[in-house]
Order: sequence, then C-alpha cells, then structure tokens
Amino acid sequence: MTPAIRQRRNALFVMFLLPGIGISSWVTRTPDVQRLLGARIDEMGFILFGLSVGSMIGILSSGALVARFGTRPVIAVGTLSSATGVAVVGLGAALGIAPLVAVGLGLFGLGMGGAEVALNVEGAEVEQAIGRSVMPLMHGFFSLGTVVGAVAGMLLTAAAFPVAVHLAVVAALIAVVLAAAIRNVPSGIGRRATPRERGRRAPRAAVWRDPGLLLVSGIILALAMAEGTAGDWLPILMVEGHGVDAALGSGVYAIFAVSMTVGRFAGGRFVDRFGRPTVLAASALLGAIGLAVVIFVDSQAAAAAAVVLWGLGTSLGFPLALSVAGDSGEDTAARVSFAATIGYVAFLVGPPVLGLLGEHFGLRAALIVVLALVAVAIFLAPGARTPAERELARR
Repeated sequence: MTPAIRQRRNALFVMFLLPGIGISSWVTRTPDVQRLLGARIDEMGFILFGLSVGSMIGILSSGALVARFGTRPVIAVGTLSSATGVAVVGLGAALGIAPLVAVGLGLFGLGMGGAEVALNVEGAEVEQAIGRSVMPLMHGFFSLGTVVGAVAGMLLTAAAFPVAVHLAVVAALIAVVLAAAIRNVPSGIGRRATPRERGRRAPRAAVWRDPGLLLVSGIILALAMAEGTAGDWLPILMVEGHGVDAALGSGVYAIFAVSMTVGRFAGGRFVDRFGRPTVLAASALLGAIGLAVVIFVDSQAAAAAAVVLWGLGTSLGFPLALSVAGDSGEDTAARVSFAATIGYVAFLVGPPVLGLLGEHFGLRAALIVVLALVAVAIFLAPGARTPAERELARR
C-alpha cells in the first residue's frame, strides 16, 4: 500500500466516523427530545420523517453531484450540512418547536445522505486499489462513531445535561475534524466528463435493468431497515416496550452500536475467507434472531442481550451490499447511488410507518414488519455475487 493510499484510507476512516458521532448523539437524546416537545409516538414518527425526507433528497442528488463535481466537495458540503442539522435539532428541542427539530433532522439527513454515496464511491476506489475487503472496516468507523456518541449521550442523559449544548458541541467537533481530514481526499474522483467536454452526449448506464443489482438493492432495503430502526426507535422502544428508564434505554442503544462496531471491524476477514454472499446470509440470520427475541420475549435482560445479535446481524449488510453493487459493472458511482437509494427507501418509510403501527399496536409488535424483511434477506443473500464471482462459480 502506497503512502498516498494509506493517507486517503485513514482520511476515509475519520470521515466515516463523523456521521456516526452525529447520529448517535441525536438518537441517545430522543427520549429527552420527545419529553421537551411533549410529542406522542405517532408525532415522533412524523418528526423523524424529516430525517427520512432529507436523506432521500441527499441520496437521490448525490450520484449526479459526484458525477458533476467529484466526491471531495460532496463529502465536504454534506458533512457540514449534517453538523448544522445536529445543532438545529438541539435548538428546536430546547425551544419546544417540533417543526424546527424536523428541519434540523432534514438538514442532517440531507447532508448524511448526500455524503453517503460519495464516501462509498471513495471507499470502493480505495478497496480496489488495496485489493482486499476494507469497506466493512470503513463502515466500522461509522459504528465506532456511534459508540463514542452513544456513550457520551448516555452519560449526559443521566446527568440531565442540556440537549442544545450537547448537540452544539458535537456539531462544532464534526466541522473541525472534517476540515483536517478532507485535505487527504483527492479531487476529481467519481467525476465524469460533461457532454461539452466530451463533444457529444454523455451516455447513461441503465443500471436499474441489472437483475443482480436489483437483488443486492433488495438486501440493502431489508438490512438498512433493521439498522435504521435501531437508530430511530431503539431507546424509545426500550423505554416504552420494555419499561426501562431513559438513561438505560440510551445504554441499550450503546450496546447495539458496540455490536455493530465489532461486526464491522471483524467482518473483513470473514468476507475474505467465506465470500460476501455467505456472510450476508449469516448476518441476516443473526439479525432476525435478535429482532425476534426483542419482539416476542418479555424480558429486559433478554432484550438487551438480543440487541447484540441485532447489531452483529445488521453490521455487514449495508457495507457488503454496497461493495457488491460497486463491483457489479461499470460506472461505480451510478451503481452505488442506485443501490443506496433503494436502501434509503427504508429510512424514508420506516419512521412514520413504525410510528403509526407503534401507536396502535405497540412498538414491539410494529417491529414484526422489520423482522419479516430481514428474514427475506436471508434467502436473497446467496444471489449477491458480482459478475466475476458468478463466472468463477460456473468454472
């Protein structure tokens, strides 16, 4: 590995870390935000819808922006938007203004969704340059960020530290670290020549017609729903569904974040040994078992333990499926963008659907929808092979 590739890889590790800190800082304070706003479960679902809408707009526009400007400016602007959103969420909660919280979540989702594709395009490029699986490790740093943010959030929740001050400090930290890391990302990666530069109309690959990519996108949809559900609802689920207090609910989310981190940091060696389809199937199975225990077993201890399986099971789904998408043909940016967009459908529909179902049937019962999707992913996973892997299997 050359020094330039090593610096670029390390910069990506840091920039994957930042949104993890941002999202877990918000998630661990959701019970406090709900209290400050005086919002019901279904109302919280629609507030969270702001995050989903922002994420979808960001993810839909990111592919085109990367193709036009390259990954570096998209990562920079997206991460700064996320930092701003975190601060606005804290301000809206402190003022008791629910629409302002939704706007803050929209800014956060817009930035995170926008930077997501650019970061994964960068990751796919670095992975190909290194010649081994490193995408799970990069997403592992995202999960490490969620651990750092969750532990801090749990302690600050227990100390009744003001939400607005907490999230403002997090926003400033993200902006400062980004300024130091972004310099190591080369310009022009992912950028395509414009029609004028080519002297003719730029061709657009019809990636949505690729059956293999559609299958991979289905896996992303299911496992992103499982991961995003924990991010949106786990602390509230533990408080309202299993009767724990707010600080302990944040602590259970920290357990989930640690499990995600362990799975992603350890996952690369399993991928290199057993292949992505096998690891995806095993991951989905673990996630389904964990979700089933949380839903059907009426025990705080069992639910907290099952969250470990939930975290381990969903840890590799998103990075591995995106890695497969990036390797599935030409135009990595378009393929990663398409697959990630399908995955973000889960983030778009998940919060309001689960909020409405949770208001009428309870959050634990609402999670049966997520469990069913993860169960389907178990059977889809063996088909998640790149064209090169399918060709090798035929020999």
